[in-house]
Amino acid sequence: MAKPDSKPKQNSKPKAKKHYRPAGKKKEGNAAKYVTRSQAVKHLQVNLPLFRRLCILKGIFPREPKKKVKGNHHTYYHVKDISFLEREPLLEIFRDKRAHEKKVKKAEAKKNPDLAKRLRTRAPTYKLDKVIRERYPTYIDALRDLDDCLTMVHLFAALPALEREKIEVQRIHKCRRLSHEWQAYISRTHKLRKTFVSVKGIYYQAEVEGQKITWLTPHALQQVMPDDVDFNVMLNFLEVYETLLAFINYRLYHLINVKYPPILDPRLEALASDLYALSRYFDVNSRTSVVDPQVSSTSGSEQVETQKVGTASDESELRLAQLQHQLPSNEPGALMRLVEDDAGDAEEDDDTRECKKLFRNLKFFLSREVPRESLLFVIPAFGGVVSWEGEGAPFNEDDQSITHKIVDRPTLVRTSLSREYVQPQWVYDCVNARVILPTEDYMVGKIPPPHLSPFVDHESEGYVPEYAETIKRLQAAARKEVLPLPGVGNEDLEDPQKLLSEGIIDRAEASEAAERKRKMILEQNRYLDELKMEVEGVQNSSTPSDNKQSSSKETEAREESEPDLEQIVEDYANMSKTVMSRRKRKIYEAMQIGKQRKKAHVDLLKERKKKIQAAKESEEN
Repeated sequence: MAKPDSKPKQNSKPKAKKHYRPAGKKKEGNAAKYVTRSQAVKHLQVNLPLFRRLCILKGIFPREPKKKVKGNHHTYYHVKDISFLEREPLLEIFRDKRAHEKKVKKAEAKKNPDLAKRLRTRAPTYKLDKVIRERYPTYIDALRDLDDCLTMVHLFAALPALEREKIEVQRIHKCRRLSHEWQAYISRTHKLRKTFVSVKGIYYQAEVEGQKITWLTPHALQQVMPDDVDFNVMLNFLEVYETLLAFINYRLYHLINVKYPPILDPRLEALASDLYALSRYFDVNSRTSVVDPQVSSTSGSEQVETQKVGTASDESELRLAQLQHQLPSNEPGALMRLVEDDAGDAEEDDDTRECKKLFRNLKFFLSREVPRESLLFVIPAFGGVVSWEGEGAPFNEDDQSITHKIVDRPTLVRTSLSREYVQPQWVYDCVNARVILPTEDYMVGKIPPPHLSPFVDHESEGYVPEYAETIKRLQAAARKEVLPLPGVGNEDLEDPQKLLSEGIIDRAEASEAAERKRKMILEQNRYLDELKMEVEGVQNSSTPSDNKQSSSKETEAREESEPDLEQIVEDYANMSKTVMSRRKRKIYEAMQIGKQRKKAHVDLLKERKKKIQAAKESEEN
């Protein structure tokens, strides 16, 4: 009996072993690309608040990998971002600041106030200029990311200073100065496009260098500080936004040949009239740069001398004295009055020209209960002149040239017939509609119309409010346009025969429009014939008589082929009259009867006038 073969079969394959990464081998996939926040903090040897601050300053945000190796409850960062933070010079400065704070605490614990005071004066400092240049390589990139920046700066400009939240007074003043500098530029260049007053605050939208920038400003009320908001994180963002906005303001001011930072009148600054003081500064700089360039050159040389000899305060006093000498104090026309466009200014687009002329030749006076800062920003941005009730105002309430007074009261004790009293909403609605709206609905004591948002497209939403239709009709009347009837498109307005059938225009206007259309078609056909002759190589100079004869024959043939326009209009009117409904037909007939009566009345008056003149001439003879 043969023994069975103990060797395995050759067709059977060996079982594949599972691959395990040995210890010390390089990671692959998501495990190598992403790290958790705790791993990043441990790698950088910093605490969590400092790590958050670094990420905010450098613009590094968490990532969402497809496969979370450590679990879903972790926050992941890219390895390249962490290595980018590891080589950041700010990291060393923050470590030095932490060591310096320990030295100060140690000196205070040892009751050595002189050493502690000396150490505080030598604290390490840093600037974020390099960080801003890294995050925003071009000027347009910075403008695109300016929405949150402006909203944050305007928010802190309205907050109170609190020591427990580390909100210092100097930071509030800096935010207020930066926000006023931005508003002064927008108002001076007429770049504001939309405004909307909401419960949260006032929304603004400006267009700078082709970029639409939208921001929100809080109402001028007492702000309530919530307890569930981490102001440390907001202050870290504000640190970046302050530097970014200072860069933007510097660039914008130099584009219009205005020195930055501006030096304001201390009296107006003490009266909280910063925006008005900035407008005066714009006016002076524009005058000196356009009218008298020698003054600016001499003032620059004097500034250099004062820097070499005196201190910074002496320099500011000298420049302020020059500015006050060039512009009289409280000059009535100086408020938001801008120098006319010169050769050095950039070309304005159509929207800027339209916004610049909206409130032209209008003079506003603000009552004390209206939002003064908002209206001081909006009205001059659209070409108006404005003053307010209080010290530092350019003109008083008794000025007879005031056309509108903005009031937000239920009743008025004393009124003047030379001006109109309207509510603040009238200004914002006029700005959004780009047309001067009637003031009857905005009078004092009346409930104003609904304040419609300019950021909403009503037609795409499917609902057009009634007041939006009214504004559209007012815009068409201001531009001398004809709006289509409901169910009629814009292309129907180009056909004079359809306008005649609807009763929009009379027969004479329809005949003129048809004649213009016929001439335009003839010119177009003649131009096409000339192009055809050029393509075929026919020389006009060689046979001018033949060309003239052929063109005259063609035009005569076309004119003969053209039917009688008056007959066409009359036939179409009669045909459309039969197609009309009974109600429309009666309205059309009433319109025609009214026109005939009016014409007969005019003819009768002309005949009477001729008879009277003839009688007078006969008496004189």
